[in-house]
Amino acid sequence: MTALGRVVRSGVGRRRVQSLVIGLTMMMAVTASVLGGSLLVASSAPFDHAFGKQHGAHLSVQFDASRATAAQLSASADAAGVADASGPFRTATVTPHTDEGIDGLPMTVVGRSGPGAGIDQVALTEGRWARRPGEIVVSDGSQPFLGLGRRLTFPGLPGGPTLKVVGLARSASRTGDAWVVPSQIAALTPKGRAGGYEMLYRLTTADTAAQVVAGRRAVTAAVPVGAVTGAQSWLTVKKAADRETALFVPFLLAFGILGLVMSVLIVGNVVAGTVGAGLRRIGILKAVGFTPLQVVRAYVGQALIPAAIGTALGVVAGHLAAVPVLSETANAYSTGRSAVEPWVDVAVIAGALGVVTVTAWAAAWRAGRLRTVDALAVGRTPSPGRGRWAAGLGARLPLSRPVGLGLARPFARPARAAAMCATVVFGAVAVTFAVGLASSLGEVMTAREHNAADVTIGVSGPGPVRMPAEKAVTADPGAIVAAINSQPGTGKYYGIATTQATVSGAAGSLSVFAFTGDASWGGYEMVSGRWFAKSGEAVVPTPFLTATGTEVGDTVVLNDHGSAVTVRVVGEVLDTHNQGMEVFTDRATLTAAEPGLRVESHHIAVKAGTDVPAYVHQLNARLRPLGVTAEVRSTADGSGTVALLNALTAMLTLMLVSVAGLGVLNGVVLDTRERVRDLGVHKALGMTPRQTVVMVVTSVVVTGLVGGALGVPLGVALHGWVMPAMGHSAGLNLPDSIIAVYRTPELVLLALGGLFIAVLGALLPAGWAARTRTATALRTE
Repeated sequence: MTALGRVVRSGVGRRRVQSLVIGLTMMMAVTASVLGGSLLVASSAPFDHAFGKQHGAHLSVQFDASRATAAQLSASADAAGVADASGPFRTATVTPHTDEGIDGLPMTVVGRSGPGAGIDQVALTEGRWARRPGEIVVSDGSQPFLGLGRRLTFPGLPGGPTLKVVGLARSASRTGDAWVVPSQIAALTPKGRAGGYEMLYRLTTADTAAQVVAGRRAVTAAVPVGAVTGAQSWLTVKKAADRETALFVPFLLAFGILGLVMSVLIVGNVVAGTVGAGLRRIGILKAVGFTPLQVVRAYVGQALIPAAIGTALGVVAGHLAAVPVLSETANAYSTGRSAVEPWVDVAVIAGALGVVTVTAWAAAWRAGRLRTVDALAVGRTPSPGRGRWAAGLGARLPLSRPVGLGLARPFARPARAAAMCATVVFGAVAVTFAVGLASSLGEVMTAREHNAADVTIGVSGPGPVRMPAEKAVTADPGAIVAAINSQPGTGKYYGIATTQATVSGAAGSLSVFAFTGDASWGGYEMVSGRWFAKSGEAVVPTPFLTATGTEVGDTVVLNDHGSAVTVRVVGEVLDTHNQGMEVFTDRATLTAAEPGLRVESHHIAVKAGTDVPAYVHQLNARLRPLGVTAEVRSTADGSGTVALLNALTAMLTLMLVSVAGLGVLNGVVLDTRERVRDLGVHKALGMTPRQTVVMVVTSVVVTGLVGGALGVPLGVALHGWVMPAMGHSAGLNLPDSIIAVYRTPELVLLALGGLFIAVLGALLPAGWAARTRTATALRTE
């Protein structure tokens, strides 16, 4: 081994704490980088990757089996613009019921003999494909309670067939909610109905909506008139998938920048501190013939060895952490399974070691420039006069002597204290940002469900009317309202009727929710403007404004069953359902177009102090003769994307806080070791181990308080940038109530979090200082 190699090995062995800090810091940074990089890759056009891998359908078209034969549909594969086709597949629309009494939502079941034939090669995620009648494969995540092994019944069908869920699968094209063997479809088709067919097409050109529409027209022209009952463009599915994935980009950028800056700061601080604490050793190395370049290389090597070990461990930890996260990502994106790409590992390893090399070289350059005489003449402790004013001030304060000595210590090493403060600042930023992000996401989930009512009638799930047709209320709305009014404890209520319409200036249909009564209290969070107050006014989500090129205050024309309905947009509401293509208005607005439109659900807020279950029980006694029932408000299960973001936030925040604590640990270790002789003097004069701990811990109090005070406003500012960016990535504007989630008591506690990080990092070296024997400390130079 060369002399340089022996110096490097000796330095790593002697400075075990600093080596450990570098290793752990790099391990956490690399773990977060592998995880974040993998997630960014997964967030980069995941739909396009899954669509290409599964040979997805550019156009899926549904046909009425009573108006077209299988042979006629097969011939449509020769239509102009069609490059390839699969089908026809028999289809049926059914509503499943589980053996535990849970009612599901309507789903389209497709008869396919296997998952990988031709277009739309469905990817199995669990279990196997259906092999015989009585088995079904369900779209993964479509209805969470339809898990593997569940038995589904269909009591409304002839013979009451029962199917067992034998597999979960995903279709990138979303051409079906479930799949069975072709011979099973007949048993799932109601008596007297012909059922349906589905054809899947790949078009020669399908990059724009106009090209897909042209393909649909060609297919429609090739089949009998009236045979087409519905069609879906791959661009519609892609738009919905991309909106979900875009949420992650600003989130990951924020945490990635924080982690990178903290890693650079801590590695640079460790190397600079090592140089500052080893000036005499540097002088000896130069005296025995080491060149300035060799000295720099020695200290860079002492940083690279633990960094390389930490990087290797970080890659392994990153892969382990990425397995469940990428699995959740696949669920959130509704795409196939993801894995860490090899190039991500290579890029992270090269980047991490490159950052350490550059940072350590810059910090060690001071050692190379030191003159040999100066290095030999300088001791390890700072100049006696540095920080003397702070020590004098601490002695005059009405505090115990150990506390006064500790409070004065940062002023003796201001550069080191500033470096520790910077790490605490970034830790406080991470915690503040994480708390705000979790609060905002919770507010988003609450706002998107519009679920402020205590009691609902005719609603099978949270939110406004989005239920199977057979769940809608068909009883006389007037009789229901009379029952609600006669029930003691009723506070306020409103009803909702739903219909479909089109709007001038935008393609496709949209959902119209027509309200009876004042629904402004129902959990509809306004982004701008106000809730509608009279007939002819409406509120709409952000995507509606974007698609139609309108603003709050403009008028739009709805085409409702052939009648033109003009409404003025008076407010922008937060809503993420139906891709934001919805209109909320008063029932009277649609009277001329649909005089027979019936209210489908009722939402009730009871008076304060009312027992809700008892209220529901009494109300149901009045509603039962009408054939409807009231239910206590249901709670949303939550979004997979939000759950994933919360899990990532917690994981990355814990890593950043740990890195911040390691930065403080390194600074206190350096400070304590260079003051070991002073500690011996204090112990000889009667300082107890407990007082020693108090002195060392107190030395980081000012650093922690200042770091927390600076980090909290920076964290609030980061949250104020990231949340709107995440909303804009999803095509949404977020109201101020979702962004301004911090409260004064919460901010005070977050500021004290900086103190917690600093104290946590100082506890270990404080214990070491307390255990050091007096004689050993006095003999140390």
